[in-house]
Amino acid sequence: MLPTPSFHHLHLNSVNPDAAIGFYTRQFASTSKTTWGGMPALHSPNNVLLLFNTVVTPPALLPQSAIWHFGWYVTDVRKSLEQYKTRPDVKLLPLYTTEEGGYVLINSDTWAGTGGMLGLTKAQIAEARAKGVKPPGGGGFAYMEGPEQVLIEYMGDFSQERMNHVHMYQEDPFCAQLWYQKHLNAPVMPGRGSPAPMTEATCKVPRGADRTWPALNKEGMLRNPRAAVIFGDVALTWYAPQGDEPLVDTRGQLYDHIAFGVGDLDAWITKLKNEGVKFLDGPYKLGDTRAVMIEGPSREALELVEVAEVK
Repeated sequence: MLPTPSFHHLHLNSVNPDAAIGFYTRQFASTSKTTWGGMPALHSPNNVLLLFNTVVTPPALLPQSAIWHFGWYVTDVRKSLEQYKTRPDVKLLPLYTTEEGGYVLINSDTWAGTGGMLGLTKAQIAEARAKGVKPPGGGGFAYMEGPEQVLIEYMGDFSQERMNHVHMYQEDPFCAQLWYQKHLNAPVMPGRGSPAPMTEATCKVPRGADRTWPALNKEGMLRNPRAAVIFGDVALTWYAPQGDEPLVDTRGQLYDHIAFGVGDLDAWITKLKNEGVKFLDGPYKLGDTRAVMIEGPSREALELVEVAEVK
């Protein structure tokens, strides 16, 4: 079996990459400006990149594609939050606690989820209120809006500040998990597997009807089913789409594609073609190396970049 690819980069379209990179280096002290393949980039200390393509017009966020946002580990989320409050270029985003509009800026300032979920339903909130449940406090997750309305999650408290996930939507999260396992040899993220073994015949699990809070929108978030895989120390975590419209192609949107590093590109091309995976482009020259572009299960563009070594 070919080794699991490494997470190489998340590719963003931007009208001003230098300004965007400047924003990230101000907010996340462990990051640095660099270039890769002749393109401007942000380097995270776990050796992954945000890679930027310069565009003339502001890139679209809608209609919704499979890529929702990306996230960073921080060493002290509450200290980070207090610092961000003082910075005029940072727009902190509310996490609504009810559909009436109450909110917090960090999830641990409201009721904790149960059963491994990150939110509570209306019924569970009512029960928590009745029992006098208090917010747990401490670490948690929070959000900010970055350049060109990019959505950034920051969470803590962790030993090292670094990029740690890309949050996505998948039409069928457990089917997507099987797809990434089969075609990209990706392991399931611990705690994010299906409650029972899944096959391609049984992986279509209906989206749950109960919305949960806290959420980035007042109407709450549908968090069931959920699934995830991991590439090195960066996870791809998935929920079902929140609306009823089909997810669109990621190419040309703000979040253009996700890239993985592979050691033997020709071997991967052979494997994926034999498995019937859809190729969007390539192989083509990319900087000093080569790459191909394939399509994931919910129209997400995935780039395989040939690198010197994949551990």
